[in-house]
Amino acid sequence: MKRRSRRSRSRAIATQRTCSSASIADRHDAIAPRCPARRAPARGCAHATLRLPAMSLNESTAPPAAAQAHGLRILAILSTLMAFASISTDLYLPALPAMGTALHAGTGTIELTISGYLIGFSLGQLVWGPVGDRYGRRLPIAIGLMLFIVGSAGCAVSTSAGMMIGWRALQAVGACASVVLARAMVRDLFTGHRAAQMLSTLMTVMAVAPLLGPSVGGLILHVASWRAIFWTLAGVGVATLAALCGLPETLPPPQRSREPLRRALARYGELLRHRRLLGYAGAGGFFYGGIYAYIAGTPFAYITYHHLSPQVYGLLFGAGIVGIMVTNQVNARLVARFGGDRLMRAGTVGAALAGALLALTAWTGWGGLAGLVLPLFLFVSATGFIVANSIAGALGSFAERAGSVSALVGSLQYGSGIIGSALVGAFADGTPWPMGCVIALAGLGSVLCARLVAPPEPAGLRIVGPGAP
Repeated sequence: MKRRSRRSRSRAIATQRTCSSASIADRHDAIAPRCPARRAPARGCAHATLRLPAMSLNESTAPPAAAQAHGLRILAILSTLMAFASISTDLYLPALPAMGTALHAGTGTIELTISGYLIGFSLGQLVWGPVGDRYGRRLPIAIGLMLFIVGSAGCAVSTSAGMMIGWRALQAVGACASVVLARAMVRDLFTGHRAAQMLSTLMTVMAVAPLLGPSVGGLILHVASWRAIFWTLAGVGVATLAALCGLPETLPPPQRSREPLRRALARYGELLRHRRLLGYAGAGGFFYGGIYAYIAGTPFAYITYHHLSPQVYGLLFGAGIVGIMVTNQVNARLVARFGGDRLMRAGTVGAALAGALLALTAWTGWGGLAGLVLPLFLFVSATGFIVANSIAGALGSFAERAGSVSALVGSLQYGSGIIGSALVGAFADGTPWPMGCVIALAGLGSVLCARLVAPPEPAGLRIVGPGAP
């Protein structure tokens, strides 16, 4: 009887310990990535509690409180890294007409500096994604920043449009490492609607860069030449490289991919066969085509066609960024209640309607300057509902290949941006009509792709596709 009593007490103690471990795992489930279902529950719970502490600088485990202590610093650095996509272009937008004059290039040719940047940014992501999955996040980001610095310096000393386009492509290859791997780092730390909330917060913070970019670029033009803008970008790259020392590694060696890079690159074809991933990537991709048509077309629509100063252009551009910041915060508050897919689809509908209105006003001239500013503001404001939710949905569907998925989605988005900006330049006729037409078509394509993401997930729940944990 005594032996049976001792055995019963031992079993009770073991059960209590197991339940305690499960409780701890549940407490951190919102921020710790989930483990594959094929593992035993007790072992899986223990593994889940060890994922978040991987943020320590020495890539070893640490208490969750230590990881939370780095939260604001990580948020600031990730925001800076993701902002490279915008500051590399927004800062020099007011200088496009002056650059065309200095380099003896026409409007269509000088707009190819944007297309060249997008080509490098789009293709570079396809390489950095698998590299980040295999070698961690920080080292590839550091290498990319070095390329960005060299490319920015090359732009500053360019003497022809061809040289400028080439250096812009190299600048983009370096910048995209920061963006694609910063998104992957978010997925390393968060899942489901929490990832969408974090991305919305990051995009709100990093929206300060494009908000200030054209204004700062206009001020630099007021006191110096357009070349000083690219020296400024090189300085930003150096400062960010120094700040990278304070960014913890979020993908420790045991969790990195051992797949050869050649095979990892070949797997992009497999990812493209998934309907939901195509829906997420297409919705964001078409929208980005419209955004870069806006970026390429507004300097000439505002400065050349409506005779506004570069400083006023910067203010109008900044108004659109304020709209992006507001919708990002609204999305962060609503995504847990309504679900990311539903909000993304609503955003694409709004963007399509704004694009249609813009095409109408650009063709008829109705409303003058206000007829351009209002629909453009509504279109870019849809960013808060489309971009964060499309990226979070794609990353959540293939969590174990976050770097590659982030790269593929980003590549498709910026590939569409290449087409959008190139079309505006190719059909430039001195009026806002080509820009309005491209933006309207981009909004329509975004709506159609968003329909591939079906059925909508219930509010607050996370839907994953094949291969998700």
